[in-house]
Amino acid sequence: MKQQAQGISSGMYRYMHRCESGVNIHDVFVERSAFRVLFSYVGVMCLLANVSHTLLSKESLCLGSFWSVPFSAIVAKCLQYKPVKKVLICAESLVIMPAFGIQLEQHFWSGRVDRKFVPISKILQPVLNECVTPVTCYWSLALLLRDEDETMLVFQNLHPPVKLLLPIWKALCAFTNSGSIGPSVVLQQDDLHNHVDGDGAVDS
Repeated sequence: MKQQAQGISSGMYRYMHRCESGVNIHDVFVERSAFRVLFSYVGVMCLLANVSHTLLSKESLCLGSFWSVPFSAIVAKCLQYKPVKKVLICAESLVIMPAFGIQLEQHFWSGRVDRKFVPISKILQPVLNECVTPVTCYWSLALLLRDEDETMLVFQNLHPPVKLLLPIWKALCAFTNSGSIGPSVVLQQDDLHNHVDGDGAVDS
């Protein structure tokens, strides 16, 4: 039986949850920016127009003709639309299969899908981690696995805000029956709401 999908949007990310035949599917999508796509086409058109004008101009070539083409190429490159960083990921999914385990999926813009299955016997509990780097701060959802030294990230490439990760974390907690999360690893649910703003950013 298929239930109607429910979703939340925040910035460039969109979260959707649906249930099909008893299987819970949690998707995090990267939404295309119409303005970035438009600017990308504008940049390419400006580059082509500049090159054509330089080549077809009847006037003698001057110094400005030589630097204008590389400058236009740089502008077009800066305006080029890139879906997500260096990888062409358009979505990542968590599929919860009761009594079996979970499946992690990576969906590429090209249509390719990479899948990884984790049996329920290996999952200890899900955790929300606050990751701090010299230039940014974000939250990640990970799994503590039995007989494994390192955690496994649920979303390998995407960094959705914490308000999109919360419903997925709650679903994993219910699936693994892990009602308590260590305070050194993750904040309680009420504290999480107090530490994030409306856009899902973490307050300092």
